[in-house]
This record gives sequence, structure tokens and C-alpha cells, in this order.
Amino acid sequence: MMPPTPDPLPNTPATTPLVILVVDDALDTLRMLCDALLAEGYVVLAARDTAEALERFEVTVPDGVLLDAVMPGRDGFALCKQLKSTPAWSHVPVLFMTGLSETDQILRGFACGAVDYVVKPLRIPEVLARLSTHVRNAQVARLAREAVDVAGMGTVVLDARGRIAWRSPQATAWLEQAFGVAESAQAAAQWLGSVAGEGLAQTDLGRQGRLLARSMGHDHLGESMLLLTLTPPDSPAVQRLREVALTPRETEVLSWLAKGKTNRDIADILGMSHRTVNKHLEHVFEKLGVETRSAAAAIAGRLLPTD
Repeated sequence: MMPPTPDPLPNTPATTPLVILVVDDALDTLRMLCDALLAEGYVVLAARDTAEALERFEVTVPDGVLLDAVMPGRDGFALCKQLKSTPAWSHVPVLFMTGLSETDQILRGFACGAVDYVVKPLRIPEVLARLSTHVRNAQVARLAREAVDVAGMGTVVLDARGRIAWRSPQATAWLEQAFGVAESAQAAAQWLGSVAGEGLAQTDLGRQGRLLARSMGHDHLGESMLLLTLTPPDSPAVQRLREVALTPRETEVLSWLAKGKTNRDIADILGMSHRTVNKHLEHVFEKLGVETRSAAAAIAGRLLPTD
């Protein structure tokens, strides 16, 4: 009888090796973890303090971080908070290594963005198991995020208090274009909060087009998901009509007028009464500064396509 097939290692020859950053000021701990991770097929980066850890991130973004909570100078909590506040690094799962078992320290670690913690002295099999799980989960989340962006949309999740809990790379880029990088978090959160309340909103990105945000509703935790899309910029004709302040309905009526339709035809096409069409045309004539149908049709023929 053949023995059961063992579980695959975190990395196989057909896949790109996963990179793990270990941050600890104790050389013995660094050496022990590096040896164990290398044996599992990981590529390992090591740092003795938070400054070195940030230098490693500047070179390459790891797939996971094992981070000592208490170190000389800036501690691990401060480093984790900085990582999570940096959009390009915020997706990386951080696991704390700590000898502190007090509840407030554990809560502090989770509050600054860590996904898990292990208590020293370390039990290597447990560390490897927890790390593997969180790295895989982060990869799945990243692939899902990229799949949404490939579909031409951005995704934003707001927590129960209306704060941005998560946003895809495409959503981040669009929001920074709309609201700027420095103040994007606060300004974007206010705009997105209005979307969650009203269901739909848009903002102008100039030559890029218009950014549309649509609410997909709330879940049982009170979180809400918003889908962002970018529409092409208005044509010169539509921009000209915006300048004369025609309403969307008035623009539709004018469009059909330019195609030679009678008022009764327009009423049937748009599902409104003949009297309503007449009222819309009165407003159109006034805004365009004309008095006859032929004059309005001539202007519309230059501004709007008739095919």
C-alpha cells in the first residue's frame, strides 16, 4: 500500500518562492527562524530593528513579516502601524512575536494591524503553521483584489462607522486623482460616506472622465461595499450643452427634435405627455436663445449626432 502523499511545502519549484521578513534584535532568534524558514523553502530577509526593516521593504515587499514586539528604539507596534498606513505595504500580513502575555499588549498588536501573534519561547512548528495560513490568505485576498481591478472596477469597503476599511489598488489610484494624495483619506471617506447613504455619487476627474461610485449595500456587520467605475469624459457636444444648462430630459427632447421628430413622436418615444414635451421645448428655446423649432434643430444638429 502506497504511503499517503505529504502536504506540499509552502513553495514548489514551479512557483515563485515566498519572501518572509524576520525582525528581531536577538541574534539567536533570528538565526533559529531563518534556518527553519529556509528549510520550508522560503526566501528569508532579516532585520535587527525597525529602521533595517523599512530598508528591506524599500528593496522588496515581502509576503509576510515575523515581527518582535519589543525592541530598542521604535518598537514593533510602531513599525506595524507604519506598514499598515502605507498603501503599497498594507496588504502584507504581520505576525507578532512577543513574550508579553498581557491582554492589553495583545490587543495593542491587533489594533495596529497585526493578523496574529506567537508567544516566546517560540514553538517553531506553530510559527510555521500560522505563518503559512496567513500568507496564503493574504495571497487569495490580493488575487481577488486584482481580479476586481482587471474587470475595470475599483472596490472600497467601509466599516460600520463609515471609515475606509479596505480599498483595491485601482480604487486607491482613482480616489487619489479625485481628492489628492495628502488629504485623500479624509476627503475620500466623506465622499464615499455620501455614496453609502444615497446609493450613488459621481465626481469629475477632468480629462480622465467622471468617477462613479455605487453602493452595493450593507452586510450583517454594518460594513458596506462600494464599486467604483470611470466613465469617459463628455464629448465636446455634451460639454457645450452643459454650458447652456440643459437638463438631461431637455437634452433628450432636443436630440429627437434634431432628428426630425414631431412633438407627438417625441412624447411617444420618451413616454411623456404632449404637453410636457411642449414645456421642455419652451425651456430649451429660452436657454438656446431661439424662437423657432428650425433654429433649435439647427443648433442641435451642430452639437449633437443625429445618427
